[in-house]
Amino acid sequence: MQNPVQLVEGTTSKKVFWSALGAGILTLALLLVSFGVSGVAYAVPIAGVGDFYVEFDKLVGTGYTFYPKMGETGTSDSAPQGTNLIENLTIDNLQLYKDFKVGGEWIRVKITASKPVQISGLQHDAGLIEADAKFQNLVLQEKHSDDWQKQFKQTSSSIVLEHAKLKTHYLFQKTINMNGMKLTVEKINK
Repeated sequence: MQNPVQLVEGTTSKKVFWSALGAGILTLALLLVSFGVSGVAYAVPIAGVGDFYVEFDKLVGTGYTFYPKMGETGTSDSAPQGTNLIENLTIDNLQLYKDFKVGGEWIRVKITASKPVQISGLQHDAGLIEADAKFQNLVLQEKHSDDWQKQFKQTSSSIVLEHAKLKTHYLFQKTINMNGMKLTVEKINK
């Protein structure tokens, strides 16, 4: 004699669903940014995913500009930040990661590059930069303006950052060549 089939009704946690969907979309976006292990991606921004972190051993760039701004973050509609513009740069030992809470567990989506990364047309908005910095032909310029974001600007013909950690809110590259890319998703303890 066979047992009758018994249907069981389940529920879906919206919080877990949206967290997992967000992590998947971020993973896809970061994968498209890198365009494969030896490819080049064009004009791809990363924004709207909340704060994420960029770490590296060394960045060497030319055509550097910095100015302050108020911008959106993962926790605020308007927070003080700095915009960094670099025309061309190379980064050694790049690590880019974002932490998500899924259910009661934390996961980290992380992209690393084992070979130097070449970028042109970088725009980077950061709330924190920790690094050893060197500049050439550094100019700090102040202008009278009612808009505080136009009152101060810093430019340099070249920039070198070493042992850096950046809390990032927006990242755009005109082109990026990321050889030796690796994408991982892992559980972490926070």
